[in-house]
Amino acid sequence: MATPDWFTEFPQLARATQVAIRKTLDAGYRDFSRTYGDAIEAGFDPLLRLMIWFEKLLLATPWWLMIAIIVMITALSTRSWKLCSGVIISLVLIGLFGMWDNTMRTMAIITICTFISIFMGVPIGILMARSNRFQSVVIPILDVMQTMPAFVYLIPVVMLLGIGKIPGLIAVVIYAIPPVIRLTNLGIRMVDKDVLEASTAFGTTRWQRLTSVQMPLAMPTIMAGINQTIMMALAMVVIASMIGVKGLGQPVLKSITNQYFTLGLFNGLAIVALAIIFDRVSQAYAKRSQKYLESSLHG
Repeated sequence: MATPDWFTEFPQLARATQVAIRKTLDAGYRDFSRTYGDAIEAGFDPLLRLMIWFEKLLLATPWWLMIAIIVMITALSTRSWKLCSGVIISLVLIGLFGMWDNTMRTMAIITICTFISIFMGVPIGILMARSNRFQSVVIPILDVMQTMPAFVYLIPVVMLLGIGKIPGLIAVVIYAIPPVIRLTNLGIRMVDKDVLEASTAFGTTRWQRLTSVQMPLAMPTIMAGINQTIMMALAMVVIASMIGVKGLGQPVLKSITNQYFTLGLFNGLAIVALAIIFDRVSQAYAKRSQKYLESSLHG
């Protein structure tokens, strides 16, 4: 029995179509990057200057003063002398093993990425909570952002902006922002409807209801999203080092390519120490803030 022509020709047609689509998209993105790349890069100059200034500030601050500031923030947030002692020991060991400068660089980019993620993510989450239609549009985008391999983020960013701090920051923010968006949306939607009806009965406006009722009650969930954003940003540090982001990720990458076990282990442990500090401080701050807000609402 003769094989139909379409059965043999279809794979060739599919491959030809795939090649044509890939060439069209590649050419289009190259033209876009050549036409608008410089303008887009110039638009990020203020952010680049902020990053450079903040990094230099952390590097110029004496190590003992930086440890004192971090311990003070930890003490005010957690009120735990055990955690404060652990922070002191961890930071002193980081300095003794020669990782202080890279730790400060990593802390600088993580701090800025976290604030950018909060600044962008919380309003998006609020809009999602207010509109089911907007939520239906954003959810698939977040699904793609969270399931896409992290290395893929580097390709269009590097093609558009080259290598350096800004491409790394953009890649980290894209990778880390979904949790704060999702959990802001979830936290506001989980607020008890009876509480909202009671606030409406007292004549509150939508803005007052959001800022005085919904946001305070959703704060534990929002802080959980911020916590996850910080953890994901730290996880992206090593990958971002591939495009020139200085910090603890570069020694880890070097240890992988040159099989330096100890170098990778020590810098990896430094990343873990930072993750634990950020995690414990943010969680403790969320719990204390929630207690204060609850007491204010009941008062």
